Amino acid sequence: MLRSLHLTDFVLVTEAEIDFSAGFSALTGETGAGKSILIDALGLVLGGRGDAGVIREGAAKTSIAAEFDVDANVAAFLAEHEFDASDTVLLRRVIDREGRSKAFINGAAVPVTQLRALGDLLVDIHGQHAHQLLQKPAAQRSLLDAFGKLEPQVADVAERWKTLREARALLTRAQTEQASLDAERERLAWQLDELDRLAPQPGEWAEVESEHRRLSHAAGLIESASSALNALEESDEPIIGRLESLHSRLAAQLAHDARLQGAVDALEAAAIQAREAAYALSHYLNSSDLDPQRLEEIEQRLSALHGTARKLRVEPAALADHWQAAREKMGALDAASNLPALQAAVDAAQRMFDQAAKKLSTERAKVAKKLSAAATEAMQTLAMQGGRLDIALTAEDAGPTGTDAVEFLVAGHAGATPRALGKVASGGELSRISLAIAVIASTANATPTLIFDEVDAGVGGAVAEVVGRLMRQLGADRQVLAVTHLPQVAARAHQQFKVEKFTVAGSTQSAIRSLSAADRVDEIARMLAGETITATSKKHAKELLAAD
Repeated sequence: MLRSLHLTDFVLVTEAEIDFSAGFSALTGETGAGKSILIDALGLVLGGRGDAGVIREGAAKTSIAAEFDVDANVAAFLAEHEFDASDTVLLRRVIDREGRSKAFINGAAVPVTQLRALGDLLVDIHGQHAHQLLQKPAAQRSLLDAFGKLEPQVADVAERWKTLREARALLTRAQTEQASLDAERERLAWQLDELDRLAPQPGEWAEVESEHRRLSHAAGLIESASSALNALEESDEPIIGRLESLHSRLAAQLAHDARLQGAVDALEAAAIQAREAAYALSHYLNSSDLDPQRLEEIEQRLSALHGTARKLRVEPAALADHWQAAREKMGALDAASNLPALQAAVDAAQRMFDQAAKKLSTERAKVAKKLSAAATEAMQTLAMQGGRLDIALTAEDAGPTGTDAVEFLVAGHAGATPRALGKVASGGELSRISLAIAVIASTANATPTLIFDEVDAGVGGAVAEVVGRLMRQLGADRQVLAVTHLPQVAARAHQQFKVEKFTVAGSTQSAIRSLSAADRVDEIARMLAGETITATSKKHAKELLAAD
C-alpha cells in the first residue's frame, strides 16, 4: 500500500508530506482547490506522462516521491531487476523546466517505462473520465480481459498473430518478386560457380603473395646468402678468423694496459655475432633450393585469384568472405523463393493463431457471464433496480487481440432493451454503471492500492450512501483513495484529507492536511451546506460519520 507521498513545487503545492494508512481514505475540498493534485502527482511518480507544465510557477523543477509497502509481486519485480530489497520501495520522479524527466527506484536511476511497469503492480487508478473511456470498444475488451486475468492468453494470441503476419509477408513478397528473385539467384549461381571451382581460403592471398615473392627471388637470395657465408668463414681470410685473431692479440696486451678491456669485449662479441650469422646462413642455405615447378604453380594460383576477384569486383583478399556470403545469400533466396514451403509456414501459423484465438474466445465468454452478473448485481444497489449489463461477444476480423468484438450493452431499468453503453441516455446512469464496473473489476485485481478520482460524479442521495459503503467495503482488504465531492462518500472513509487553496504574497497555493475527528465534522458539514455551516449541517455530518 501507499505509505507516504512527498511533493515539491508541484502545480500549486510548494511542499507537502502526506502519510497514508490502510483502509479507505477520502480526499475532499472546495471546487477548484486542487483535489486531483494528489492523483496527478501519483500518476507521474508511477510513470505517467509529464511536462514542464506541472512545475509550480517560479520553481526550476518539481519532485514527487512515493513510498510503498512491498508485497510478493513487487518483491519479485525488484529481484528480477536487481534492486535492493526491503519492506518498502521508494519511487521518485523529477521534471525540470526543459521538460527533461528523471525516474528513480530505491535511489537508482531507471527508464520511465520501468517505473511504469512497477507502478502497474502498486496502484490501479480509475480516473474521473473513466466512464467516457469505457464507451470505447477497445477499453471494454481490455477491462473484460483484466477482470478474467486473461492477459497471458491475450499476449499469446498477439505473438501468434505477429508470426502469422510475418509468414504472410514473406509469402506475398516471394509471389510478387519471383522474377527479381530468380534473376538474383541466377547472378549468384554464376558467382558461386566461379568461387566453388576456385575455392579461396581465408588468408590465402597473403600467403600466396609471400611465397611468390620468395620463390621468384630464390636465385638472388641463395647467391647473396652463399657469398655472405663464404666471407664469414670460407674465404682465404674469413672474417670470423680475423676477428678471433684480433681478439686474441689484443687480449694478450690487457696485462699491460687494462684500458683495452672495452675493445677486447667488443671484438669478442663481434666474433660471436659473426659465428651466429654464419650458422643462420648455413641453415637457410640447407633449407632453400630453386623450385621452378612450385614457382609456376604459385604464379598460376595468383593469376586465378586475381582474375576471379576482378570479375566479381572484389579485392583478392576478400574472396573467401565473399564466397561465404554468396552461399548464405543463395540459401536465403532458395528459402524465400520456395513457395510451397512458404505457404506451408503460413498455414501452420494460421492454425496456431486460430487455436489460440478460439481458446481466448471461449475464456472471454466465461468471463463475460461472470462480469455481467456481478455488474448487474451492483447496479441494483445504485438506484438502477431491474437494470442489467450484458456483454456481447461477436466475431470480427482477426487481429492482435483475437477474433472477438466486445460490446457492453446496458438496460437501465426492468423491461428496457439493452443498448450500447455509449448510448445510455442519462449521464448519471453512465457514471453509476461505470462505477459499478470499476468496483467489480477492482475486486478481481490484486493491486494493493485503488484510487478513484471523482468516479462518483453524477450520483447523489441514497446512491451516494451506497457508493460510500462500497468504497469502505473495498477498503476492508485493500487501500482505497477516493477524490469525492459527496459527503455521504467521504463520511464512510477511515481517513480524510482536505485540499485547501489560499493566497500568499499574491501567489496562489494549495495545501493538503489530514483531518482530525472534529475537523471532519466541519468538512462534512461544509460539503452538506456550503460555506455557511449551521448547527443542523453539523448534526447531519455527525450522523453520517456515526453511521455503520
